[in-house]
Amino acid sequence: MKEIALEDLLKKVESLFELSNLAARRAMELNSGMKKLVVSHPNEKVTTVAIREIADGKVKLKKTG
Repeated sequence: MKEIALEDLLKKVESLFELSNLAARRAMELNSGMKKLVVSHPNEKVTTVAIREIADGKVKLKKTG
């Protein structure tokens, strides 16, 4: 698996806080049974899958208000 640079991830969000929040929320969704949006190995952790989804632009933080 290719490593994902933090700089590339930060281009997808506005801040490091937003990135960690998005990754944590998506990991919880995946842990509760939501469908993965990227191809992954069966042993891959949900946090890794969440980061890969963010890097691929498949998951974004919904802005409210």
